[in-house]
Amino acid sequence: MKDFLFDFISHYGYIALYVILSAGMIGVPIPDETLMVFIGSLTALGGPFEFGPTLAVIYAGTMTGMTVSYVIGHRVGKPFLHRYGKWVKLTPSRIERAEGWFKKYGLWTVFFGYFVPGVRHFTCYLSGVSGVKFYKYILYAGTGALLWCSIFLTLGRVIGNNLDHLLPLIHTYLGVFLIALVVLGGLGVFLYIRFRNHRIVVLRRDKSKKRP
Repeated sequence: MKDFLFDFISHYGYIALYVILSAGMIGVPIPDETLMVFIGSLTALGGPFEFGPTLAVIYAGTMTGMTVSYVIGHRVGKPFLHRYGKWVKLTPSRIERAEGWFKKYGLWTVFFGYFVPGVRHFTCYLSGVSGVKFYKYILYAGTGALLWCSIFLTLGRVIGNNLDHLLPLIHTYLGVFLIALVVLGGLGVFLYIRFRNHRIVVLRRDKSKKRP
C-alpha cells in the first residue's frame, strides 16, 4: 500500500497529495501521518515539493475530505452509516465510541480527533449526523486540521536526511506520541470546562445577589 502511494505521488505530485489526503479523511485506510512525515522530509532535501505549497495542498485535501464526510453524515444519517460504514472501516463499535466522545466533549472531539487514529474519520460523520452548524464545524475542523498537518509536515522537514533511519522509530512510537498529545489535549479541555463551569456558577451567584 505504501509503495503504491509513494509511486502515485512521485508521478502526480501535488494532485496526488490532494487526492490521497481527501480519501484518507473520508475513511480510506491510508497512513496519513507517515505519509506527511515522508513528504515533509522531501521538502528539506531539495526534492519536487516545497514546504509552503505542500502544506497548502495537504490542508486543502484534508478539509475536502472532512467536508465530504460532514455532508454525507448530514444527508444520510446514522442508520446509513451503520449499514454501509463497514466499507470504510466505520464499524458500529467505532461509531459508538466516537459518538460517546462527541457527546462528552462536543466539537472539541473534532479538533483533537485528528490525533487519534481510528477516531478522526468518525467525528466528521457524526458532526453531520448531529446537525452541528456547518460554520462551527469548519471552525473546529479547520483549526485542528491546520495544527495536525503542520506538526507532521514540519516533523518530516526536521528529520530530513535522517528519514531512512528514523522512519521505523516514528512508525513504532507514533502511538505513544499521539496518546501523550491526546492526554495533554484532554487535560486542556478539562481545565477549560472546569473554568467555564466555575465562571457560570459565579455569574449565577452574582445575579441571585442582585435580585431584590
